[in-house]
Amino acid sequence: MAGVNLEATNILSEEKCGSYFLLYGETFLSNGFRAFLYLLALAYCFFGLSAITARFFRSMENIVKHARKIVNTVPCTNTKVVKYEKVWNYTIADITLLAFGTSFPQISLATIDAIRNLGNLTAGGLGPGTLVGSAAFDLFPIHAVCVVVPKAGTLKKISDLGVWLVELFWSFWAYIWLYIILEVWTPKVVTLWEALLTVLQFGLLLLHAYAQDKRWPYLSIPLAKGDRPEEWVPESSTPFGHGNDYNETSQTFEASDEQEKNVVDVFSIHEEGRLYKNVPDDDMEESSILLSSKNKTVEDDLNVLSLWRKQFEDAVKLESSKSRMDGACLRVAGIIWQLILAPWRLLFAFVPPYQIFHGWIAFICSLIFISGIAYVVTKLTDQISCVTGINPYVIAFTALAGGTSWPDLVASKIAAERQVTADSAIANITCSNSVNIYVGIGIPWLINTAYNFFAYREPLYIQNSAGLSFSLLVFFATSAGCIAVLVLRRLILGAELGGPRVWAWVTSVYFMILWIVFVVLSSLRVSGLI
Repeated sequence: MAGVNLEATNILSEEKCGSYFLLYGETFLSNGFRAFLYLLALAYCFFGLSAITARFFRSMENIVKHARKIVNTVPCTNTKVVKYEKVWNYTIADITLLAFGTSFPQISLATIDAIRNLGNLTAGGLGPGTLVGSAAFDLFPIHAVCVVVPKAGTLKKISDLGVWLVELFWSFWAYIWLYIILEVWTPKVVTLWEALLTVLQFGLLLLHAYAQDKRWPYLSIPLAKGDRPEEWVPESSTPFGHGNDYNETSQTFEASDEQEKNVVDVFSIHEEGRLYKNVPDDDMEESSILLSSKNKTVEDDLNVLSLWRKQFEDAVKLESSKSRMDGACLRVAGIIWQLILAPWRLLFAFVPPYQIFHGWIAFICSLIFISGIAYVVTKLTDQISCVTGINPYVIAFTALAGGTSWPDLVASKIAAERQVTADSAIANITCSNSVNIYVGIGIPWLINTAYNFFAYREPLYIQNSAGLSFSLLVFFATSAGCIAVLVLRRLILGAELGGPRVWAWVTSVYFMILWIVFVVLSSLRVSGLI
């Protein structure tokens, strides 16, 4: 086993000594200049992640709005009544679409790493350490951003405390389970059954959260369910209809109000603004309605194509500034900024409009782009670690965790801005941490342990786990401080997010201090200084 560890260490050293990002000529540049270039590229990737995550959020909204048609017959009058019911449960949508989607970079990268690692008895580099750092980033900086996002004096609270407590429990249990696997049951070793149990617990999370939302007896916490709006995102809160998603993260769709009104989901049977309607008895009337529906579908197809074409038109032209930029310098800066972001604008114009197939195509395309950019981010962080000599685990706790968790931050920020409650913004944080362990670690472990079991009859060995238990303990301690402040805000202010601007910023700074404490202590431990 020592030979395997030594071999992995030597391979890692060779990669660090001769590695480069794009061209071999990079190795002739000074380490300081290379670090500066890599940091610039990392920041540029963050801009891209912000923009594509905003499109991802918009497509997800359209998915959640999808409704199915149900025809009922009134016994007394024998009249057929059509009712439209929403397909998605909001709690399940928060866990699967929102949390799973924004955690997709970690999941895809860890899965690719596991596939590349087949045949090796030790786990790949994207291990528990990186995901613990990602969990800390999700919990502290994202809470810090969300608490100051609402307008001054606006309060946004969790409407269903029962569901949040269930999600919070499974989030904390995920990391307790990780500690049990690595330090109690089979220290530094993962077996096939442990990996399988890890993945299956994601299904238990979904079942328990749904049971809590529906208030199933014996499976739910007896807490009253608050009033959550019928719409996942209220129609009155639609900043997406103006501006550009590359100037502001929350503004992702470049379409005028008139276009938004004329374009509907071309494959949806949901009829906006009309929940019930009688089914006509006259055959001629039915025929006319059917013909009208076909004509409407053709018009919708043309509108969607027109809107997709407009995405490319907007991507290749500079926007006329309508802001109060009176100074020439500010106008020039605005033009330069648009030119810098033009490649992202053109690339993301290929994402189909969210009106097609209820938003599923745009949703999947957004996830592909998110994963691609996140992969580039991980390569850049590897290069930064190489040229600066910073411990790779320190990079994992900071830059790598922040890069792969950037979609989580953007999605939670948009949810905190657009929704009238704090449910989705905070649920994305807690559920993303659960998804990171149950799926992000569980699936790669399952792939590697299954291969090792059937090929070698050996388990999966975990390297560099000496400081992991210490990081988990620090994470639990700082997490308790974070949750305590959220509870205190609920008791004093009546809401977890927003409130008086001064107190919102004080809370935000406090959360960032907790994150710094976690990063500093974990980094010192990994570096062997404490």
